Amino acid sequence: MRTILHVDMDAFYASIEERDHPELKGGPIIVGGQAEHRGVVSAANYVAREFGVHSAMPMKTARQLCPHAHYFPVRMKDYAEVSHCIQNIFRKYTPLVEPLSLDEAFLDVSGSQLLFGSGPDIAVSIKQEIKDSLNLIASVGVAPNKFLAKIASDADKPDGLVIVEPDGIHKFLDPLPISRVWGIGKVAGKRFANLGVQTIAQLRALDAKLLGELFGEQGQHLWELSRGIDDRPVISDRQAKSISRETTFSKDVTDMEVLKTVLIELVEDVARRLRKNELRGKTIHLKIRYDDFSTFTRALTLNHPTDITNEIEETALQLLKNRLPERALSIRLIGVGVTGFDTRPLQQRTLFEEADQHKHSRLDEVRDQIANRFGTESLKRGTRITSDDSDTEAADE
Repeated sequence: MRTILHVDMDAFYASIEERDHPELKGGPIIVGGQAEHRGVVSAANYVAREFGVHSAMPMKTARQLCPHAHYFPVRMKDYAEVSHCIQNIFRKYTPLVEPLSLDEAFLDVSGSQLLFGSGPDIAVSIKQEIKDSLNLIASVGVAPNKFLAKIASDADKPDGLVIVEPDGIHKFLDPLPISRVWGIGKVAGKRFANLGVQTIAQLRALDAKLLGELFGEQGQHLWELSRGIDDRPVISDRQAKSISRETTFSKDVTDMEVLKTVLIELVEDVARRLRKNELRGKTIHLKIRYDDFSTFTRALTLNHPTDITNEIEETALQLLKNRLPERALSIRLIGVGVTGFDTRPLQQRTLFEEADQHKHSRLDEVRDQIANRFGTESLKRGTRITSDDSDTEAADE
């Protein structure tokens, strides 16, 4: 039986600002871009959330809801350095670490328990080490799989530690609202409400055939999750057959410019991770989930493998612009990924293609050097705004 941990830092960016400004402790703290430049909230501490502020909210709205908050710009260099320290703590206990973003990761500690104790023991040790060395608080879920561990880490925030035993899965899931199941958003929730289904226990009681009729292929997925079934392994970048990143918004996004901005940020992260792991891929994937749970994936295959940000970005934006269904724009999730890895030497191209590739490759090299030294937010395009989301996942498969 596997033992999976999901470690999630509590209000990560805002907690770092509160730690570094102890005189502000107890007050509302909001981190994000500038309101006059269409900036959005990247993080809000729990005090600010009581005023209705949440991540991905326009900063202008946040200032209206909580004008007396202390506002800070994103210091990505500092956050990335703290994240690096946290990742090093994780790897003391297991090499099987799958980062989802700067502030959360899955850990498979199944093979570590002879050295470090049980899963709960390891979770306690990690929480304590993060607190002692970084003066930050983490919440941890311990469970037999990713889905359960992820829900558990969020069940008792802040400073939570929730353990789901293999024989207690139904007891843990049954009273929870169906919104806790991955993929069930507002529209899907209304469908279930019409059936009188509000809890995971009631969802599990539904026939698999009915779920298939309501949600197509996703129906089987919901049937499995309602039973706590999730066989996905913890996979690090170097084991991956694909590298991707996706964002689930806390509020549905209806602005195409916001989607483009977020997509560009996801592309930059994916491309950077490709280069870090010396990988190049030929197929670019776009994933979109609407507010009614409908999920669409689109892909384009290039005639050559690439790790160049500009090439991946142009393809992803082309998919976003031209390949979405003709329907009202109300997006719950957006993601981008690269597959079809090829580590062989690059094939020769035309003179002009070679010159263009060299230019963009050199630009990426310089940007990577700057990001490694000063953080990923130290170099931005003029059209880019600061944004973040309620649930960001880096998926390596």
